[in-house]
This record gives sequence, structure tokens and C-alpha cells, in this order.
Amino acid sequence: MTPHSFMRLGSLMLALAAANLATSQTPPAPAPAQQPRPQPPTRDPHTPGYVQAKELPDGAVPSSTADGNFIVGPTHPIAPEMTAPDLTHGDVIEFTMNSADSKYYPGIARDKGTFGTPDSSDPAKLVITTSHPAPYTRKIAVYIPKQYVPGTEAPFIVGADGPDRMLFTALDSMIPERKLPVMIAISIANGTGDAQGSERGLEYDTMSGKYAEWVEDEVLPLVESKAHVKLTHDPEGRAATGGSSGAACALIMAWYHPELYHRVLAYSGTWVNQQWPYDPKTPHGAWEFHEHLIPQSPRKPIRIWMEVGDKDLFNPNIMRDNMHDWVEANERLAKALAAKKYHYQFVFAENAFHVDRAVKMQTLPEALEYIWQGYKPLHR
Repeated sequence: MTPHSFMRLGSLMLALAAANLATSQTPPAPAPAQQPRPQPPTRDPHTPGYVQAKELPDGAVPSSTADGNFIVGPTHPIAPEMTAPDLTHGDVIEFTMNSADSKYYPGIARDKGTFGTPDSSDPAKLVITTSHPAPYTRKIAVYIPKQYVPGTEAPFIVGADGPDRMLFTALDSMIPERKLPVMIAISIANGTGDAQGSERGLEYDTMSGKYAEWVEDEVLPLVESKAHVKLTHDPEGRAATGGSSGAACALIMAWYHPELYHRVLAYSGTWVNQQWPYDPKTPHGAWEFHEHLIPQSPRKPIRIWMEVGDKDLFNPNIMRDNMHDWVEANERLAKALAAKKYHYQFVFAENAFHVDRAVKMQTLPEALEYIWQGYKPLHR
């Protein structure tokens, strides 16, 4: 090899080395970004077709004695009753329940990452093939105010998706001030999962009396024995509460068992078509409340407080059945309740999302006062 050839070979090797170094230092092309989930539109409470509502000054809440429709926000200051950092006027005891011990809910689950497909003949039906038996363990938290006299019969409120510390905080402040009766709060965790094919969906979205019966037969006896309390059988002294599907569950409890529950407190109620398995008696799930059940049934002895946010859920799944708009569902429910002359209060919260924490911190004390108005214990 001549000196000239050697120099050309060396130059070529240096060029190749530089090219390899540049390649090794060039970062790989980024993976295609996932498309963000579409945000629900922000709804205007003055939209034509929505209920006529009284717009309150920013930061105010309705009177706890007023029926009807109200608009709150856009800011949501914390109610004074919700500011205490710790419980000082009551105690919480907790215990667990296992699915193996339940004759009502032995447990199901939907495979992770799966959902379902709409029935080709009916988009209101969801076909799920990945739900199967599965065990669960759930926690039950019970708030007992220090004002409770052991051995006496107490009113109570049952809550979904527990433990609900905000509920306990409100009661801990309001009971000593005599804004609420001395009551027990029973906060029940769900059986895991969400929506159709899950244990939570089965418990909360099923249009039947089953969940209330499970609470009556399997939860309340354990509460009485483990918390050493006595619970009233008077439906006027029993309330149910929850958010989202837990709110639907609260109304379902009272609707199918009005002899057990007369008071309902609901945040961002899932009055939409989310029942699974399909039931021809209520083919549209909780959408049936405002579509058929309330309009076509005699008025029941139920008092309800309900809320929805202007940015609440809208078509969050693959069903396109026109029955998955949470704002529309709540507006429709308010209309149905008004037409039947129910005692209800509907709060439309501006600048608020689904089961919005700030809204709950602002409104929960007033909501509790509203649903418990008129309560007089049978035994004094």
C-alpha cells in the first residue's frame, strides 16, 4: 500500500468512526404520543332546556330548607365545618369483610385493560366476556359521635366508596352544634373495580334492591356488634350517600326499599346507562330513573340532595347510546323530581369536575342539613 493509499484509508476510517459516534449519540425517535382523553365540554347552566335555577352569589350555598334548583361557584370556599384537621367529638372503628362470607356478593372482576363492546343490534347493551369470579376484601369504617348514648337506637347514614373522611369531619363538627341529629355514619368500601363487569359496578349500578338487602342483612348486624351501637329501623332515620355510581346506589337503595331509606345525598350521580348484566325490566340502567321510573310511579317518601359539575363526565366509554352524559342525566332527574313534587335540592356547580372535592368541601354541611330536615326520632 502506497503512503497516499494509506492516508486515504485512514481518512475513510475516521469518517466512518465519526458517523458511528454521531449515530450512537442521536436519541431515538420518540414514540408516538398517546392521544389525550377528550375533555368534557364545560356546560352553561342557562342552556335552553335545562332546569330554571337560582344563581347564587359566588361562594354562597343554598339555604338548607330550600327546595329547587341552584347554581353555585365558580369559586368554592371550604365550609367552616370542614376545616378541623382531626376528629375531636367522635371515634372511628374499622373492620373488614371478605367475599367468601357473603351470600349476596361472592365477588367478580373484569380483566385489567379490558372493557367490552356494544351489542351490534343494540348500542345500549354492552357485551363483556372478560368478567369472572374473583375474591375481594373490603373495609367498613363507622363513625360514632361521643354524644351517642350506648344502648339507644340511633339514626344513621350509609355511604359508598368508603372510608369517607369528609363525611366524618362534617358530622364531627355539626352534631355538637345540634345542626344534625346524633347519628352513626357507616362508610362502606366498594368491592373493587369500576363500571360494567366489575364488583363495584355490579353493586352500585344494578337497578334492584339487592345492595340495600346486602347492607341490611350482612353489614348492619356487624356494625352493631363490632361498634356496640343500636341502629334505627325507622326509614325516616336512615340516609344513603355517595358520588358517581355510589350516588346512583344511594338512590337505588331508597327507590327499591323506601321502607328502609327516605334520605339521599348524591354527588355527580350516575343516572346513566351503566347497568350490567343487562336487565329487560330496566334496559337503560339508572337512566330509567328520569326516563320512566319516576315519571310513571307514584311519588315515594324520598328527600334527595343532588349535585353536578359543569365539567362533569360525558361519553367516557365506547358506548354511543346517547345515555352517557352526566350533566344531562342530572338535569333530567331534577325535572322528573320537580314534576312529581318531590322534596329535592339540585346544585349545579360551575368550575367543577366529576365528584369535585372542592365542591364537596363547600356544600356537604348544607347538604346534610337539607336531607335531615324534619327528622323526629320515634323513640325519645
